[in-house]
Amino acid sequence: MTEKAAIDPARLEVVAPNFKRRLSGVTSTLERVLPFQARTLGIAAFGPGLADSVPRISVAQLRHFWRRPARRPTRIWHARRNVEMLAGVVLRDVLRMKLSLVFTSASQRWHTRWSRFLISRMDAVIATSEKTAGYLQRPSTVIHHGIDMDSFAPAPDKAAARRAVGLPDDLHMIGCFGRIRAQKGTDVFVDALIRVLPDHPGWGAVVLGRATGAHTAFFADQRAKVEKAGLADRILFPGEVATSDIALWYRALDLYVAPQRWEGFGVTPLEAMACAVPVVATKVGAFEELVVEGTTGAIIPPGDVAAMAAAVTAFVQRDEAARASMADAARRHAVDSHSIATEAEKINAVYEQVWAAA
Repeated sequence: MTEKAAIDPARLEVVAPNFKRRLSGVTSTLERVLPFQARTLGIAAFGPGLADSVPRISVAQLRHFWRRPARRPTRIWHARRNVEMLAGVVLRDVLRMKLSLVFTSASQRWHTRWSRFLISRMDAVIATSEKTAGYLQRPSTVIHHGIDMDSFAPAPDKAAARRAVGLPDDLHMIGCFGRIRAQKGTDVFVDALIRVLPDHPGWGAVVLGRATGAHTAFFADQRAKVEKAGLADRILFPGEVATSDIALWYRALDLYVAPQRWEGFGVTPLEAMACAVPVVATKVGAFEELVVEGTTGAIIPPGDVAAMAAAVTAFVQRDEAARASMADAARRHAVDSHSIATEAEKINAVYEQVWAAA
C-alpha cells in the first residue's frame, strides 16, 4: 500500500476503509466518488486493493485517531461492509478513538441479527436506493450512486464510435455489458436478441465481458445458441475490456440492455444514459429508480425473454428522430439527477449532519 497520496493527519476528516483486496462493486464505487469528495474535505481511504490515484493512509497513521482533526469535533469512519463497521466500532468504543461512524448499505435483503447490531452502532446510515432503505430498521438517507459525466459522454458520430472499438459501422448496436453468468441474465439477453434480430437486418448486438470458473459452460451455451441461430456475425462476444475503455463501448451503442436477474444497485444503466444511450432494464436493484419509463427507456420483469424482446423491438421500430429524442432525454436525466459530483455533495452533507450532532 503506497502512501504517496497520504494527507496531513490534522486535515484528515474522513476515512473510507476498504477491507477487500479483490476488486468489487463496492471498491469501484469508493474509488469513483472519493476524489470528488476530496475537492471539499480531507478524505482518504484505508486498506488494500485500491488504485494508486486514491489518497490513502497507512496502519501507522491510525495512531492519530485519538486526536480529533483540526476543524471537526470527530473524524468520520465511513464503512461499506460489515467488517468495516466492526473495525469502526472497535476503534471508537473499545480503543476510545475520536470517531463518528457512517455506513452505506446497498443490500436488498433483510439483515442478520449481527448486521442489525452493527448498523445500530452507526451515527448515520446511507442507503443506495429506496428499495435498500426499506430493509433497514432505522432511518437512513437515500443517495444513489453517480457517474462521472465527463468520462461518460455521448459520441458525436455513432458510426465512428463503432469503428473505434472494432464494431461494424453499418449496424445499429444493442449492448449488454458485465460478467457473463446466469445471475446477470446474459442468457435472457441472447434469447431475446435471437428473436428480434432476424426481422431487423440493420441491427446487431454485443455482449461485452467474460465468464470465469463455473460460468464458462454457461458462456459456451450462449455462443452455441447464437451459432445455431445463424447470428454469429451480428451477436458478438468481444471479451473483456479495460475499465478505462468501457465508455468507448457505450458510445458505440444505440440501446443498452441490463438483463440481470438480481442486482445490488447496478451502475451500468447510468453509464449508458450518461453516454446518451437509452436503456431496457429489469426490475431489480435500483434500476426502476434510475430509468424513467417511456422517457429514457423501459423496465421489464427479470427473466422474461418475451418482455425483453418486446421492449427491444419497440425501440428498434421507432423512427430515427424518436430514438434520438430518447437518447437526448437519457443524457439529460443522467446529468440532472445522477452525476457523481452530486453523489459526493450529498454524502458530504450527511457528514456535516453527523458533525453538527457530535
